[in-house]
Amino acid sequence: MTEFSSIVIIDCQIAGVAGDMVLGALLDLGADAIKVTCAIKSLESTEYGYSNIKIDIKHVMSKGFRATKVSVTADGKTPKDGKQLIEIVEKAVQCLDLSSKAKQFASNVIHSLVNAEANLHGNHLHDVHLHEVGLVDTAAEIIGSAVALDDLGFFNAKIYATPVSVGGGLFKFSHGITSSPSPATIAIFQSKNFPIKGGPIESELATPTGAAILVNLVSEVTRFYPEMSPVKMGYGAGDKEFIEIPNILRITVGKPLETILIRDQIAVLETNIDDAPGEFVGYVVDRLFSEGAKDVSIVPIFTKKNRPAQIIKVIADQKDTQHLTKVLIEETGTLGVRVYYCERHVITRDIYSIDLTIAGQKETVQIKISKNSQGKIIRLKPEFEDLKRLAEKTGLPLRELSELATTKARNLLQISD
Repeated sequence: MTEFSSIVIIDCQIAGVAGDMVLGALLDLGADAIKVTCAIKSLESTEYGYSNIKIDIKHVMSKGFRATKVSVTADGKTPKDGKQLIEIVEKAVQCLDLSSKAKQFASNVIHSLVNAEANLHGNHLHDVHLHEVGLVDTAAEIIGSAVALDDLGFFNAKIYATPVSVGGGLFKFSHGITSSPSPATIAIFQSKNFPIKGGPIESELATPTGAAILVNLVSEVTRFYPEMSPVKMGYGAGDKEFIEIPNILRITVGKPLETILIRDQIAVLETNIDDAPGEFVGYVVDRLFSEGAKDVSIVPIFTKKNRPAQIIKVIADQKDTQHLTKVLIEETGTLGVRVYYCERHVITRDIYSIDLTIAGQKETVQIKISKNSQGKIIRLKPEFEDLKRLAEKTGLPLRELSELATTKARNLLQISD
């Protein structure tokens, strides 16, 4: 688990997300506008097919909210095929003074965008004819966002997003009339299992470029803001004006709350079992551990008619929820599994190995080292199985060997009592 110095929340709950809105919000947060402008202007070459690029960055008002709006236009607006557009973005960022994370981000975004179009139409990249996506603003928004994110240091931050509002109703584009979200947009969200929601108005609120930026940037989606101290907010404005809502994207930057503990998100899975033999339950526990569970416990209970039963409770990474639920159902025959998503406060744990030689018997003993978020060691614990092997070889009490291993580890790590 990594402790980040800053937290970033991209709030897409009201007006969805678009590439120009992301870039506008990043500039509103203080990203270097000159760096961003120069990076976008680097697209102005015969090699890329764009000329006379104009970049307009201005402050606007949307339903009483001040926001930054970015517009990029160019001559030579010939749609590119998919392979050409990927080459344009990747060549352009390679020529810029960017971190490797920023360059990889830009590459990932354009690949997500083009691959979604190719998969939808069953074409190879060479055969993907891009219409709206082939205009200069697509490449400009991706490259500009990569530069702005790098300038703000956000590739080293913990980035959250809210579920994305995708609007609704029908709209017209190059392929005709379609419903919102567009096929490409929903394909991009589907590719990363990214949560979306309809509304709150009938309009296209999430664009393919905005979706591709979001799914390649965000590490966690949350309905509610995480614990933090807000530091700054940036607002990016979209092209349209709506009667019902401000057409803005808000990005909030904050600092984690000071704590000696580190936080992570877990899933708790549990089910009641009243008809399984003890050996079966023991097997299920072993199977759950082998399939990736962090911890498994058995809680004795009484159910209806005072029937004795057990709760199998599993702690797991959220990404493993569906798989471990399937294992529980397969192995126990239960009709349902309860799932709770929650935050866990933990201390970091490292493993350190030492060699103990007792009565001519040498054994490597692993020491579990627990640290707080400042890196201070607060506990040492020798691995039980290693001590057990040494106890069986030497005949010495396990307690005594544990004390010897802990003392040696403290001396080697120079830890005072």
